[in-house]
Amino acid sequence: MKAPGLHVVTYNIHKGFSQFNQRMTVHELREQLRALGPDIVFLQEVQGMHSRHAKRIANWPEEAQHAFLAAEMWESTAYGRNVIYGHGHHGNAILSRYPIEHTHNQDVTHLRFERRGLLHCTIRVPKLEKALHCVCVHLSLFARSRRRQMDALAGYLEGIADPDAPLIIAGDFNDWRNEADELLAQRLGLSEAFGGPWGGTGSPGRSFPAQRPVLRLDRIYVRGFSVKRARMHCEEPWCKISDHAALSAQLAIPT
Repeated sequence: MKAPGLHVVTYNIHKGFSQFNQRMTVHELREQLRALGPDIVFLQEVQGMHSRHAKRIANWPEEAQHAFLAAEMWESTAYGRNVIYGHGHHGNAILSRYPIEHTHNQDVTHLRFERRGLLHCTIRVPKLEKALHCVCVHLSLFARSRRRQMDALAGYLEGIADPDAPLIIAGDFNDWRNEADELLAQRLGLSEAFGGPWGGTGSPGRSFPAQRPVLRLDRIYVRGFSVKRARMHCEEPWCKISDHAALSAQLAIPT
């Protein structure tokens, strides 16, 4: 009997602009995400508001980017503001086909000039006995700060989630040294979607820069699932939409 599945995507959308901010791409981005049709989407660098762009750029969405992207496709959304400025703010977002029951944006800022947060949601997926915990992350550019942030993430989840609860942590880890694998595997029992034969690489996928990926910055970590397939999306038009490639994973739910 075929096991039921869950399709997830993580994507740093670069605030809806192409590499080097050459052009707005949020409309193309929505089309490509809808073509993939995932159940849950983890987004980083989501523009919640930008009054200057709204005045200057034709076709700038009237609503926040996560709401614009989710419309008529993903019924539940969550957004966590991380960086706030006079004309707007941006942060992480989660889009879900299934009801989001609880959200929490954990401030894990270590350096004052680099605001960071971890967006946690519990999602009621019909095929799962327990609520699914999802965390969208965008970690520091600096290794010491990343270690502190991952320690805070593990501590938070250890305090609020059962150790056997299904869990997905995805996003932009900025972890080119691949330090996250060991910490998250040991403390939370997670495995990385590209870390087995299903991903075809045996290690996290190369996702940056999108047009010629070299660095392994973006990740999908799972617990309570097996990975059927993992893909990196850096072909056209994906490579012209953001400076990061999108990652997707087809997950099987054990029966």
